[in-house]
Amino acid sequence: MAAKHPFHVPIRWLYRCPECRTRLPRPAQRPPPGRLLNTTVPGRALAAPPIDFSAPDNLPPPNAHNARVIPASPSYFSGRPEFTDNLLNLQALLRNYQTLPTVAPGQAPRVAWRTVSQYRLLVGEPVRASRYKQVVEVLKRLNQIHPAVMPPDLQDAMQIYKRDINPYAVVKQPAVVDEDGRSCGIGRRKSSSAKVYLVHGEGEVLVNGKSINHIFGRIHDRESALWALKATNRMDKYNVWALVSGGGTTGQAEALTLGTAKALMVHEPDLKPALRRAGCVTRDPRRVERKKPGKLKARKMPAWVKR
Repeated sequence: MAAKHPFHVPIRWLYRCPECRTRLPRPAQRPPPGRLLNTTVPGRALAAPPIDFSAPDNLPPPNAHNARVIPASPSYFSGRPEFTDNLLNLQALLRNYQTLPTVAPGQAPRVAWRTVSQYRLLVGEPVRASRYKQVVEVLKRLNQIHPAVMPPDLQDAMQIYKRDINPYAVVKQPAVVDEDGRSCGIGRRKSSSAKVYLVHGEGEVLVNGKSINHIFGRIHDRESALWALKATNRMDKYNVWALVSGGGTTGQAEALTLGTAKALMVHEPDLKPALRRAGCVTRDPRRVERKKPGKLKARKMPAWVKR
């Protein structure tokens, strides 16, 4: 008679004794002695032959079905792999070339870097402006390296971040007096524009072929249009012939001020400090603010009514 098992065992692991009908643990099934396991027979396994790793020719051929694809970029599984690779590449270049001689920040070549919107189109990723600022800071530090010792690979790495057209490389052509003794200046204010021709004369002024009193009825507009000549005491030394368009009388008069000042500086460049003190050189960028939906004007809200 077989004894009962001393501890609890799941029923699926037990079988009944044919003599006493007692549940006993099942014996482990082992292969007969002297018989090897074979992979061709179901339920049996055969050990693989040993592999000699010292000889590359003896290695088994690679199995493409079980191969794991390794990304070329270490940041492939991040949210912005292209941006991360660019930032890590620039930081690595900075560590390699940080000991090279540099120039003062004001003496470094002026470069127009891509804006964040242009960079987003370049990499095709939603890069934040704060994150792109880190790239620009590294680029500015790399740009301070002396141009005589700038490595070629560093120049190629920085080229993709530069704009296609560098506005700092555009040299403005100096205005000259033509063969008829005329100088030309263009001024703008709000939506008005004025093209002014200035020539030595007795102080005659024509605007669109008419006298200034006919074009500008207000005294303030007439004084504003000729303020550049009045501030430099040149009212009776030059004749003015101007073409104005767009906007109202105030915008056209102030556009004439800027155009007259530019034309006057062509004849007498030494008057630029005086004209700047008079406020005739700087273009006024102020414009009328647009009306917003839900408001009466640009910012005025309708009266609040309780009921």
